[in-house]
Amino acid sequence: MTPIAWFVCWSSAALLLHVFVGYPVLVWLQARVRPRPVARRAILPTLSIVIAVHDGERFVRAKLANLRQLDYPTELIDIVLVCDGCHDATVTIARRSTDPRLTVLDHPNRRGKAACLNDAVALTRGEVLLFTDVRQRLSPMAVKELVANLGDPEVGAVTGELHMENVRSGFAQGVDFYWRYEKGIRHAESLSGSTIGVTGALYAMRRSLFRPLPPGTVLDDVLVPMRVAALGKRVVFEPKAMAWDQPSQQPAEERRRKIRTLAGNYQLIQMAPWLLVPWSNPLWFRFVSHKLLRLLAPWLIVALTISSGLLVTRHAMYATAFGALVTGMLMVGLALLPSRLGRLPPLRIALAFFYLNLFAAQALVAFARNRRLHLW
Repeated sequence: MTPIAWFVCWSSAALLLHVFVGYPVLVWLQARVRPRPVARRAILPTLSIVIAVHDGERFVRAKLANLRQLDYPTELIDIVLVCDGCHDATVTIARRSTDPRLTVLDHPNRRGKAACLNDAVALTRGEVLLFTDVRQRLSPMAVKELVANLGDPEVGAVTGELHMENVRSGFAQGVDFYWRYEKGIRHAESLSGSTIGVTGALYAMRRSLFRPLPPGTVLDDVLVPMRVAALGKRVVFEPKAMAWDQPSQQPAEERRRKIRTLAGNYQLIQMAPWLLVPWSNPLWFRFVSHKLLRLLAPWLIVALTISSGLLVTRHAMYATAFGALVTGMLMVGLALLPSRLGRLPPLRIALAFFYLNLFAAQALVAFARNRRLHLW
């Protein structure tokens, strides 16, 4: 039993260290030692803004007003908003808009975001496609900042930076910290070549590179950039192109969305197995390190806890590892207590880390039970 426990302990520790420390440090060093700057140019191509929405009456009026405030020539923009099985007033509100650039598509039956994006793109005329969601607010300069990156012929797609506002609860503060950590990785990936994902709230791409999405695709914000990279173009991150969103204040609010998104990674592998093939996927190492191994993290933590517990009397380092894991569990427990103690930064981070990994584990179970994920 000891050799097995030894192997599980060391392999789990090595993979976890690579996922959360080693890989981020590696891309950061690569960005510093061998940077690949983008040759930005101030260009003004025709632009098509695409929005897919399901029951978005709370946001659609503000979103359309926000798009009118973009610092970009109005005559170069057309907007297509697709309502996917909306049972609220989304369509009515959108059609009251007096913006002549706006086209509203109403599909009475839900078909999923991917089908909506395909339909919307088919109606657009712009050289550049800008994808955004109905909920987030964009900065006036966001479009110009994104498009400037497409002035570099090597760049095929570019994503903006999503900021969290109204971060009140300890859980939301922990998630915000994790999101900042994630954005740091994306920035380093971009500076050293290409990032493997974009922010669904705000990203742009060359129209010529868009290919219709498979029906039911959940993670268009991963499949689209991976396809762009496979065509030999870079996918970059532009921190000056900003969008703002409201975070979930409690784990229960975040659970459904996060599980569906994480399960979408399993769906992505199922529908695009070429992503697992190094000679087909030019970003294979980054995809495996940044996406796939993250999905294994909760199981690796469990394996490390059990194996280090079995080896705790063998050496001080196993006892240290086991003690650290137990301490992490205690921190999560303290963070859940209804007291000011839970607002301490280390406890907030521990709580967010726990829930995000819990959701990752639940995502595998959810996908195994239902290979056909919910459309939204």
